[in-house]
Amino acid sequence: MSLKEGVWGPVTATLDWCEENYQFSDYIAECANTFSNIITIWFAVYGARAAAIQGLPALYITSLAGLGLVGIGSFAFHATLLYEAQMADELPMIYCASWALFVMLDTVPGPSNASRRWSLLAGTVLFDVFFTISYYFYRNPAYHQIVFACLLLSTAMRTVYITRFSSAARHIPDAKKKEANRLYTIGAGLFAFGFLIWNLDNAFCNVLTGWKRSIGWPAGFLLEGHSWWHVFTVRADYCPSLLVKDRPDAYEIAYHSGLPVVRRTETKAKPN
Repeated sequence: MSLKEGVWGPVTATLDWCEENYQFSDYIAECANTFSNIITIWFAVYGARAAAIQGLPALYITSLAGLGLVGIGSFAFHATLLYEAQMADELPMIYCASWALFVMLDTVPGPSNASRRWSLLAGTVLFDVFFTISYYFYRNPAYHQIVFACLLLSTAMRTVYITRFSSAARHIPDAKKKEANRLYTIGAGLFAFGFLIWNLDNAFCNVLTGWKRSIGWPAGFLLEGHSWWHVFTVRADYCPSLLVKDRPDAYEIAYHSGLPVVRRTETKAKPN
């Protein structure tokens, strides 16, 4: 919601969210939407550190680094509302989502998987290049959102398949499979809830803006729906991929400060 200009000049992004612009600083266009990304960045650092400590393969750490990049891009986007910063947010979202699908497709164990992996990787890169070029010429946010949603849906369907219907799923202990599915279901549910709040924020922006002004700040920040979208969409669960790509008994789901992490049960287990 553009009410004034800050040091970044007029809004050039194709989207401007419900939060009123430059309320508290001429340097931050949307305060809550900007700083809520710190949660995304923190979770990315936390997850990457946990994965590195456990010696998980680099592709999982890369995924979490990508999540951090999305958080940084989103921070810049909401702070400036410039088109260039919008691309720094939206393009990494597609890259991370396509990489997550690649990880969930790259689940065949053993050296014989090398050619399949390279084919999947080449397809992922070509897809990202195609989307980047097409989005440059067709700057419709709905196009980005549809492609992003399709990638997430494909990843979710693949996750359900490998943990419930694939031949490898038969070798995963029921308790471990149940816990992995439970965590993924919780993550998917939170994601959907965040998406709902975001859309309610768009649909009832005028009403919510009136409420925020009546309540005042900082309590009014609790009604910033897009900020809650940032909070509820922070998740990265590659446990199902590890359970079918390597021996299921080589990993377990542990909790640190109430947060789930994948932990090795033996140091010699190293999936390719």
